[in-house]
Amino acid sequence: MTDKEIVDLYWSRSDDAIRETQTKYGKYCYSVAFRVLNDPDDTEEVVNDVYLGAWNSLPPHKPAELSTYLAKLTRYLAIKKWQKARAQKRGGGEIALTLEELGDCIPSGQDPESEVEAGELGQAVRSFVAALPSNERNLFVCRYWYFKSIDQICRQYGFSEGKVKSLLQRTRKKLKKHLIKEGFIHEC
Repeated sequence: MTDKEIVDLYWSRSDDAIRETQTKYGKYCYSVAFRVLNDPDDTEEVVNDVYLGAWNSLPPHKPAELSTYLAKLTRYLAIKKWQKARAQKRGGGEIALTLEELGDCIPSGQDPESEVEAGELGQAVRSFVAALPSNERNLFVCRYWYFKSIDQICRQYGFSEGKVKSLLQRTRKKLKKHLIKEGFIHEC
């Protein structure tokens, strides 16, 4: 079944929409959530929440790429669950480390305009990542989208730990320069 047909099922409020979503994208959503949570039970819970979230948000949304829409929803819900668990346990882990690494590059907005700026910031980061050479882009996405550990990235690409860390550090510096140039952060 195509994405458009599945979205049409949501719009017609057919119960088949969730079944078809689960059939086509269940493993994908599970994979995205598991990379964040690293816990099968929590991952299953998030994936079920994704189906509910899709049901509640389609309509009014009508995404052209259902896989991208579901991935964003899954990441959002998984990170939210992870943050809630972290607030309770005060534990660390790979997500905390990756978010800390990006902390110098991505500004945090606390003013009323922050929601509008967040959308613009997201577009600036997407355009930056799209313009990267493929090796840098792949490493950046693995680390900061899929939250893969340095070790996992090394094994996947056959690079040394030093090379991966160095490439990621240089890419973060480039991102910071890009965001300064675009006016999202100011040089100190």
